[in-house]
Amino acid sequence: MNAESFFVIGATHHEAPISVREKLALTAEAELALHRELAACPAVSELAILSTCNRIEFYGVAADSAAAAVVEHRFREQVGFEAAEFASIRLRLEGIAAVRHLFEVAAGVDSQMIGENEIFGQVKEAYATAAARGSAGPLLNRIFQKAFQAAKHVRTHTSISAGQVSVANVAVDLAQNVFGNLAPLRVLLIGAGEIGEKTARAFQSRGVSRLTLSSRRLEKTLAIAEGLGAGTLPFEQRESQLADFDVAVCATAAPTAVISAVSVSSAVRRRAGRPLLLLDLALPRDVEALAAEVPNAFLYNLDDLAAIASENRTARASEVERCRQILGERTEFLWRDLAARAAVEAAARRFHTDKSGETPLPPAGATS
Repeated sequence: MNAESFFVIGATHHEAPISVREKLALTAEAELALHRELAACPAVSELAILSTCNRIEFYGVAADSAAAAVVEHRFREQVGFEAAEFASIRLRLEGIAAVRHLFEVAAGVDSQMIGENEIFGQVKEAYATAAARGSAGPLLNRIFQKAFQAAKHVRTHTSISAGQVSVANVAVDLAQNVFGNLAPLRVLLIGAGEIGEKTARAFQSRGVSRLTLSSRRLEKTLAIAEGLGAGTLPFEQRESQLADFDVAVCATAAPTAVISAVSVSSAVRRRAGRPLLLLDLALPRDVEALAAEVPNAFLYNLDDLAAIASENRTARASEVERCRQILGERTEFLWRDLAARAAVEAAARRFHTDKSGETPLPPAGATS
């Protein structure tokens, strides 16, 4: 179990704005196909893929020195990026630096919205998916499990998650800044995913009662609407009926925009001077960027919401440093443990070589 062979390669919100990240986004089908291809590559012995609105990262264990380059090359081919273009936004770390990065990601310290809770579940899901696909071996297992423990520790023993640090809460705060009293608002939720449902519940917690859901997945839409006590709107009517709503929360998994700038302009004209707030929580984006130029239409995407949230980040700056110190200590502890295990395995191999003149597999349980 050579911990030096652990690596991460990808791109995140730090260097890649939303206009770039949406080009890097993989559909579920494309992600599965790429995972299978890379996991079968002799250069890569273990692999997990973390794909969120803010990052696409490949965590792997190198079977040889070409592993990271192979992963990068195949990913670039998949998304259509030239080497120089990707290099300008690339995250690439190895060994202990890669371990510390995973710890900080899982704890929410590396997030756009520092301390957000969603990323912990996303990292767990990424590992569980890799395990289910058979591409998570002993090294990934140990590093990810320690990352989960470290994340839970800092969330329990620091105030990193204090305040409104979720996309849903920041979105609702923004609506309150635009409209003041939220109770009379009519809110349209386009998309039947988790982030949309959380945003809908955040609106309800602030007094909004007139919620309407719309998505292509009719059965899922009806189930969520029933749970929220909300109405529904056929997906094909989302643009024609846009003028009837004060806020549109867009959170689909569509590969292209589902709300055009033309439909936004038409809706605003029909609203007799009343503003229209568009909260685009999707990646790729759901609302055409030109909609931001429509007078009396207010369009905010994920990067915009993160910028708003960062205004409150100063108050948590000391907690961020405290978290990083704790995570750094835990990274060092794990690293020493992995090095000790590797030394034991190497000694066992030398012993068996001396006894038999050959180098058999390590004894059972040596990598547990």
